[in-house]
Amino acid sequence: MRTILPLLCLAMLVFAVTTVSASDDTGQSVYAKSCAACHDSGVMDAPKIGDKNAWAPLIAEGVDVLYENANKGVGKMPPKGGNMQLSDAEVKAAVEYMVEKSK
Repeated sequence: MRTILPLLCLAMLVFAVTTVSASDDTGQSVYAKSCAACHDSGVMDAPKIGDKNAWAPLIAEGVDVLYENANKGVGKMPPKGGNMQLSDAEVKAAVEYMVEKSK
């Protein structure tokens, strides 16, 4: 038991540090894994990330509308961009990342 306890504590510390670090990059990570396929190229009429003209009217509708559209789907985009494993918080982080890169 004495040898297991320090290893367990070390594992918990590594997990906590990894989780905190990962949360800082959640939007970018979710974007890269679940959104970039469409929003990098504009396939299926997805507004390209960084295209200020395409994003301006969407941003003007408000972020709450963007969150709802991303979660429920809009136009040709399925709910959560087709990745139903994403939490609402992850979708929100990805939307915030795209908005920030497209202002």
